[in-house]
Amino acid sequence: MTAAPRPLERVDVRLTRWMAHNGLTLLRISLGLVFFWFGFLKFFRGMSPADDLAARTIEALSGGAIQPNLSLPVLAIWESIIGLGLLFGVFMRTVLLLLGLQMIGTLTPLVLFPDEVFNRIPYAPTLEGQYIIKNAVLISAAIVLGASVRGGGLVAEPEAVHVAKKIERSDPPEAH
Repeated sequence: MTAAPRPLERVDVRLTRWMAHNGLTLLRISLGLVFFWFGFLKFFRGMSPADDLAARTIEALSGGAIQPNLSLPVLAIWESIIGLGLLFGVFMRTVLLLLGLQMIGTLTPLVLFPDEVFNRIPYAPTLEGQYIIKNAVLISAAIVLGASVRGGGLVAEPEAVHVAKKIERSDPPEAH
């Protein structure tokens, strides 16, 4: 770890503490905005660039049982609920479970429709492929949020992190 130059040390400490204090909230709200926005667009046929691919993916996964006239409104509701849950910070375990299940669905076109999501398999994604691959960031963000559902958080002080790691290694969670 490199330290900030001495004249900037105070600013560095303040910024780092601010980020640790606000980072999870900002991450939760920004992730919520993305899910609500993208979900809301799906209520209006043709407004989301993912409509067709999402509908065909759900149809393929359901063996043809779930048609686009049902799958798109359900997906719109699903994503909007995830977004609202994240925006308001409620029912986080359930919201993150719904998000995880939805993300599994969003990744399946990479396997089901590789010719549509790659110009050159597996290294040159189409625009739709890029749209899907960026979900790795959303999944990672959800994992970070999930790590805090029991009250944990980000800590700016390295000493506190070392103490926490020792506690996590030595005792089962029930002891605390």
